[in-house]
Amino acid sequence: MKNKGIWFAVGCYLIWGVFPLYWKMLESVPAVQIVAHRQAWSFVFLVFVLLIGGHFARFSHDPNLRRMINRRTLLIYFASGVLLTVNWLIYIYGVNAGFVVETSLGYYINPLVSVLFGVIFFRERLPVSRWIPIGLAAAGVIYLTVSYGQPPWLALALAFSFGLYGLVKKLSPLGSLYGLTLETAAMFPLALGYLLLVEAQGAGQFVHAGLGPTALMILCGVVTAVPLLLFSAAARSIPLSMIGVLQYIAPTIQFLCGIYIFHEAFTQSRLVGFSIIWVALILFSVSGLFERKKALQAAAAAD
Repeated sequence: MKNKGIWFAVGCYLIWGVFPLYWKMLESVPAVQIVAHRQAWSFVFLVFVLLIGGHFARFSHDPNLRRMINRRTLLIYFASGVLLTVNWLIYIYGVNAGFVVETSLGYYINPLVSVLFGVIFFRERLPVSRWIPIGLAAAGVIYLTVSYGQPPWLALALAFSFGLYGLVKKLSPLGSLYGLTLETAAMFPLALGYLLLVEAQGAGQFVHAGLGPTALMILCGVVTAVPLLLFSAAARSIPLSMIGVLQYIAPTIQFLCGIYIFHEAFTQSRLVGFSIIWVALILFSVSGLFERKKALQAAAAAD
């Protein structure tokens, strides 16, 4: 089961890693419309998954599950849906505007932001060995800010929006499939309303952009939901420390796409800033593995 979980995680991160190639094929479509289609078709696909999996019947026969659907739950998933939409919008805009390398930086920084949020909002305690890489990553961002002449806004916006999304999801009571369906359901009326509005204004790209882009817009639902479901399956079967190491597959592939496929500029100052952050991530991952090993040894000794 553990090996299967590793493959689920690798598959998930490989798909996320090549996402820039997918969104670049929709370069002619405005980012807001792509995100609206992504939300709408994700909801349609997830409802289909629930139907063929018999989940609606389970829901109708499970009073505990029905009790979870209350005002607080709906507010949580509406908030997470908004944050996920914002993250998608920033990411797709960044990719199609030629900032793939900077978007990859956002997902390198994100794990450290998530840890920082855990400390601030959930009073999680970190050993000194894990504060050092966080400080080092901050130094890398400051270096990039000085060398750019401005902060790497896209990267920071991606890291913090996804970090906030994870923070809200920590409060969510439902499983991943039901939760993701509820998130997309909360955004579906807004997405559909926006798409109908731009269509009425003559600015809609669906069908009008051609057969290829239209098919890609419809498939947004599948390419969005499948890696999220793979991630959920992986998270249930392998340790979080392993997921923490594997998660760098996606931004590394995105980074390589930006450099070698889209030929984005990567100056020496950028190399220095990225290198500082990469070293911070290596230290952070190694520290996490040692902490987990110590915890397992302590538990074994206690037994």
